[in-house]
Amino acid sequence: MNLRAIPRTDLRVSPLCLGTMTFGTPVAEADAIRLTHQALDLGVNFIDTANMYEGYKRTIGSPGGVAEEILGKALKGKRERVVLATKVGMKIGPADDDQGLSRAHILREIDRSLARLDTDYVDLYYMHKPDPSTPLAESIRTFDGLLASGKIRHWGISNFPAAQIANLLKVCDENGWRRPIALQPAYSLLKRDIEADTLPLCQKEQIAVLPYQVLQGGLLTGKYRRGEETPADSRQREKPEWTLPLNDETFAKLDQIESEARQRGRTLLQHALKGLLEQPAVVSLVMGAKRIEQLKMLLDAIA
Repeated sequence: MNLRAIPRTDLRVSPLCLGTMTFGTPVAEADAIRLTHQALDLGVNFIDTANMYEGYKRTIGSPGGVAEEILGKALKGKRERVVLATKVGMKIGPADDDQGLSRAHILREIDRSLARLDTDYVDLYYMHKPDPSTPLAESIRTFDGLLASGKIRHWGISNFPAAQIANLLKVCDENGWRRPIALQPAYSLLKRDIEADTLPLCQKEQIAVLPYQVLQGGLLTGKYRRGEETPADSRQREKPEWTLPLNDETFAKLDQIESEARQRGRTLLQHALKGLLEQPAVVSLVMGAKRIEQLKMLLDAIA
């Protein structure tokens, strides 16, 4: 598999990044460990997780940590083969300080994440979402300190809109703090709003874009058809709140995208993946899988 460079770093990553949000449920621990090992054997060297991931059982404020613990076991003896990313900022407990990007919360959570992952460092540490209750300078200063300590090699941001990214870069530059190297946004051919301003900004500032929700809960795989029953093991059936509604508007958009795919000589799945990887600044796509067959299908689609 051809690795792709993350600008301004020595990191080279696979165009598919293994997402772990479903580790725990529906992907049980043993299956998740096996899938991780199989992904590595297939050339996937980039794995994404977060301190709050715990599968479909996740509720707002539940403690998280499940996916990180599973990865810690899966990467035993294999850590050097992986570019490993995790995140901080979402609510992971009942108290007011169990969320956000305060210095105290970040410092507590990086140590918890490292312990669960059974590693001394992560390659990429994200601010999972903006925190309006904490001064941005406090958060960035804390991340810069983690870089200096060696607990993280690089940092990034997730779910930040263009205006906030621009402000964040300004704060970094004014204080001599190292800039983020990556943005993880929601992005698919069904959800293209970042193309207006965020993608051009990231291209200009050499920030790698590493999208999630690339297949929009499976809608862009081609397995959903107007008037047909949804597959039993599909995201739409298992976790409908994580997908777009299967209504006429959605199917009309899918029809248009599939028409574009045919014009390019591609399947819908191929077009959904390659169409993003062809976009300026996009380096790797964060994607989950339940089974090795699904992972192989995704890798074949971007080959």
